[in-house]
Amino acid sequence: MRTFSFIDETRGAMRDARAEGKTIGFVPTMGALHEGHLSLVREAKREADYTAVSIFVNPAQFGEGEDLDRYPRTIEKDSGLLVSEGVDLLFLPAEKLMYPEGNDTRVVPGEVASHLEGAKRPDHFQGICTIVLKLFNIIEPDIAFFGQKDAQQFAVLSKMTKDLDIPVDMRECPIVREDDGLALSSRNRYLSEKERVAAPVFFNSLMEAEKVVIAGERNSKTIKSLMIDIISRERGAKLDYVEIVDANDFSIIENLQSEVYILVAGYIVDTRLIDNVRIRIN
Repeated sequence: MRTFSFIDETRGAMRDARAEGKTIGFVPTMGALHEGHLSLVREAKREADYTAVSIFVNPAQFGEGEDLDRYPRTIEKDSGLLVSEGVDLLFLPAEKLMYPEGNDTRVVPGEVASHLEGAKRPDHFQGICTIVLKLFNIIEPDIAFFGQKDAQQFAVLSKMTKDLDIPVDMRECPIVREDDGLALSSRNRYLSEKERVAAPVFFNSLMEAEKVVIAGERNSKTIKSLMIDIISRERGAKLDYVEIVDANDFSIIENLQSEVYILVAGYIVDTRLIDNVRIRIN
């Protein structure tokens, strides 16, 4: 694996790969890698000839009072994992490289970013769109891989690539979970042992919601009320939101039809977690 920290040398490696006729698969990350990230890497290796990964803790997507300073940074371990997976290139830029002095142009996302995570975390998606566009311009991937856990993020970025005519095939890959259902996340390491036991409550509420949908329930309010009741019984859990959206445009819906995401966000004490399920309605 080749590791680069500068834009020109990274672009040079990408040009060389394309000159050899290779398709490029790209996995952008903020590091603190876990099995969820590695599942994206493996998918990239299956679908592309050349696999590039970036690690950059993007300050532009963190709001005031969020966990930018304590976000886990495990570069040496991450690099070893990527070598083991056979990654071809790791792009590891410094903050001053990606946001030099005077850099104040930002990508403003559209309507899909206006609610849910966008409402709870102002400028979050603006920061994500800006850094991903910059990374796309550097790597110029044929295919980019993202996890379903951040479903709204994927919807926002997919809309950005469509609206701005960015020639990249966007792939959403399944959530990877612990045995008890907890979605893998770099922030899970914030949880104490007691909090970790409580954390699957959000997944459990999603599973109950899925059961009633399979049984025929189509009213969003009824489904959300069921989930809220389940989460409210878990001490230490604080709900941020439960919502059901159309899987195609992420609009909030009152009655389920076609294909939907059921989304949940909340806290286990001080750790914020998000999760979702995607359901096709028969």
